[in-house]
Amino acid sequence: MIKRPIHLSHDFLAEVLDDNSIAVDATMGNGNDTAFLAGLTQKVYAFDVQEQAIKKTSERLAQLGLDNAQLILDGHQNLDKYVEESIRAAIFNLGYLPSADKTVITKPDTTLQAIEKILERLESGGRLSIMIYYGHAGGDMEKDAVLDFIKDLPQENFATMLYQPLNQINTPPFLVMVEKLKEN
Repeated sequence: MIKRPIHLSHDFLAEVLDDNSIAVDATMGNGNDTAFLAGLTQKVYAFDVQEQAIKKTSERLAQLGLDNAQLILDGHQNLDKYVEESIRAAIFNLGYLPSADKTVITKPDTTLQAIEKILERLESGGRLSIMIYYGHAGGDMEKDAVLDFIKDLPQENFATMLYQPLNQINTPPFLVMVEKLKEN
């Protein structure tokens, strides 16, 4: 069976993570990615602008007995105020928080700021996965901005890949994967 993009995203990141790693969940949401990262790393910095995300993620981590995630009520574009260490892996799920206010969405400008800051802090061999959900108002603009940005990364410093369903109707989410090969 072909892997769904979110499962490939987790596999892609798990390959480089260990209990000395620092990771970032740039879009905390319901805490699925935060919990995944917390189970494999020394520390996770998780960001969201909605109280509901902090609450749900906190509950999820408590159920799993994980206490190595710092849940931050702030936009991912401000991660440089919180993350001083180098990062081994980071994940984004762009769009909106399921079962919450669908008008609160990730935006191209702040998403690109966060991606740039993560790539600066990413260790050589570190990885970034970006799940792009774009079937909502504003989603196409963000999708195009992210793809344009990633396409322009220098190939001597970054390996990039796109994993996308080809025969699905509507706007199926897809995965962008980035691996830092060496420092700029």
